[in-house]
Amino acid sequence: MNFFLNFSYASRNAIWYNSAMTKEQVKAVLDRVLTWPRERQEELAEIALEIEAELGSRIYHATPDELQALDEAERSGVASEHEVEAAFRTFRGA
Repeated sequence: MNFFLNFSYASRNAIWYNSAMTKEQVKAVLDRVLTWPRERQEELAEIALEIEAELGSRIYHATPDELQALDEAERSGVASEHEVEAAFRTFRGA
């Protein structure tokens, strides 16, 4: 199925909610997940496990782009050595 068909399907079947979903709403969505195709259930489970792992570690992992931006800032003199080191400590969890 191409992107536009997926987008169209998703748009017609979208459920709009505010950012503060209640526990009951979350449970209802998870109950409906059981009716999804197996592949989509596995995809959601993988995403949920990634989120759970991130929440458990509470360690931020900078993206390659963020690390590159820090390297470029250090080379360009835009940030002081102290500022760059402080940023790296944050990313390293030190």
